[in-house]
Amino acid sequence: MNPAPDDRRLGEYHLKELLSENALTRTWLAEQISVSRRVLVDELRENQAHHKHAFLADVRAKAAVEHPLIGSVYEAVDEPGRCFFAHELLPGATLDDRRKAAEPFKPARLAHMLRRISEAHLQHETMGQATSPLGLENIHLDDQGVIRLDNLAIADTRTPEQATRDITHLGQALRALVADGQPGSTRMLTLLGWMRGKDLESPLSWEQVRDVCVQIEQQLADPLPPPSPTKSAAYARKKNPVAIIAVAGGLALLVMLALFLSHRPKPLPAPPRSLLPDAVLIPAGKHPTPDGTEEELKAFRISAHEVTIGQYAAFIETLETLAKDHRERTFDHENQPAEKTSHLPDDWAALFAAAKANENWNNHPVTLDSPVVGVDWWDASAYAEWQQVRLATQEEWFAALSQNTPVPASIKPAAWIPVTSETADRTPLGLIGMAGSVCEWTRRPAANPANPLGERKWVIIGGSFLKPATNALTREWTNDRSLRRTDLGFRVVFDAN
Repeated sequence: MNPAPDDRRLGEYHLKELLSENALTRTWLAEQISVSRRVLVDELRENQAHHKHAFLADVRAKAAVEHPLIGSVYEAVDEPGRCFFAHELLPGATLDDRRKAAEPFKPARLAHMLRRISEAHLQHETMGQATSPLGLENIHLDDQGVIRLDNLAIADTRTPEQATRDITHLGQALRALVADGQPGSTRMLTLLGWMRGKDLESPLSWEQVRDVCVQIEQQLADPLPPPSPTKSAAYARKKNPVAIIAVAGGLALLVMLALFLSHRPKPLPAPPRSLLPDAVLIPAGKHPTPDGTEEELKAFRISAHEVTIGQYAAFIETLETLAKDHRERTFDHENQPAEKTSHLPDDWAALFAAAKANENWNNHPVTLDSPVVGVDWWDASAYAEWQQVRLATQEEWFAALSQNTPVPASIKPAAWIPVTSETADRTPLGLIGMAGSVCEWTRRPAANPANPLGERKWVIIGGSFLKPATNALTREWTNDRSLRRTDLGFRVVFDAN
């Protein structure tokens, strides 16, 4: 659009091009100098300093979004004379670009994209995050067919009208992207009509849009080859194939419509989900270590809880999408053994099914908010790489535990329960499950203080619900990063910014 003034910089960001501006902000294409990464920078105009608190509140709302389909916030800077934030530059063309170029999609592909959009907005609803209006210009499709959304979270109260607003708009805007004359075109246009409110007494929800997209995807999946026909059957098909196909397609659409409308008036609500607690900031400075010394640490944030089954499921879903392009090893650690080809936890299908249904697994009640277990160090490392975070070192973990906690061993251990449950296993800063629930992988090996000259091994830290004698000071050392147990999970840490 407009080149930046020569060598204009905001902090460590070299401004390349002014992409857009309004009365409040300017949006720049920029390069993060330290890592040579192209990013977007939204800058608050100098004469709008009185809007700074509202601007930063929106940035905090965006930073709280954690979903693989939604763009990430890298950092925010508030200093005298400048206020801005840097965020992810999503790859690929937008759906608005495709609309302007008159490049429609096959119905099966469009149904898949709309399902993913629905899943991203269901995450906003689950977290109670308000969003600004969604348009085709906010939806990106990269060269590998992966769809991503701009981060539209804002500091406001989420209302049902926000979902209706976006669903109705997409129901209109996506009509131009439905390829004519393709299998499923009529079904896709019918769904878009429902999204606009056509023939319905009440508006669709994101959950209902997702469910109908799943039906369309399944119906348009490549079928198994039919058995060899008899001569009479082959003659009948040859005699009038167009009529048969038209009747079959019409019946399928009528059945889908009847089933959908018959279930619409009283959709089953999803089980209620509580908001997961925010990460906790640990200030820079000298902190006690589990070996009785002190260590200087930079400021960092640590997750208030272990990674949950629901959070890990989103990671698995991303890997399944990448596997279609043979990119499922994108987040693997560089030293991961070649024979390790999956990041599925032990007995994952049964564990995930039980968690979604709020049922028992291994005689323990589980939900999507229960800590994930059955993962090895390589799984934990790959998850952290996907989230652009890291595993905690034992020093960071212990520094967080020790904040305002004079006697860490006195924290009452908890059972393996959802992280949002009321529990006594909570530090004064709000860290959950450090004395119990599940023990946790840490980032790097260390010597056992009982044998300080011995081999450095990988550290597992914290109490376990399977071992009543353990507590927040418990540590184990192992040479086996492929170790998996039903009481072993992990939590992650973030940079302070």
